[in-house]
Amino acid sequence: NAGTSTRTVNVVDTTAPAVTVTGDATVTVELGGTYTESGATATDASGTVTVVTTGTVDTDTVGSYTVTYTSTDASGNAGTATRTVNVVDTTGPVITINGDNPAVLELGDTYVDGNASATDLSEPVTITASDTIDPDAIGTYLVTYVATDAYGNTSTETRTVNVVDTT
Repeated sequence: NAGTSTRTVNVVDTTAPAVTVTGDATVTVELGGTYTESGATATDASGTVTVVTTGTVDTDTVGSYTVTYTSTDASGNAGTATRTVNVVDTTGPVITINGDNPAVLELGDTYVDGNASATDLSEPVTITASDTIDPDAIGTYLVTYVATDAYGNTSTETRTVNVVDTT
């Protein structure tokens, strides 16, 4: 007597590829700087798989950006990983002092400040000036300019004013 039996074994792939971000999962870039995409890698038991990258980073706009990496194997299983790119502004404005620096003021004359201007990638920029110039006393005085951008970053520059008596 002979007996037989048949068993059907179905080998299926239900495991998604493992996607690994190359480099740091969170990256910080200064406003106006350069972001270089590092990519990601993927491995899968079924063989070689590729990684598709989606998402953009605008380094001219402060914000948080997500770059997504996806890998799909031959069985249709998809694995993903993400990188967060934070574009920040930590740089103060650039101040340009207009007019002479140092400036010379004749004793007794009225001081008229030449002002200053400032530029920054985060507009608007506000400038304040402060001084303690006494045009009736010979000496060296400072005018301090403070520029602040939209994110609260500040820069400071000073103008020297020499009150002199040449007459």
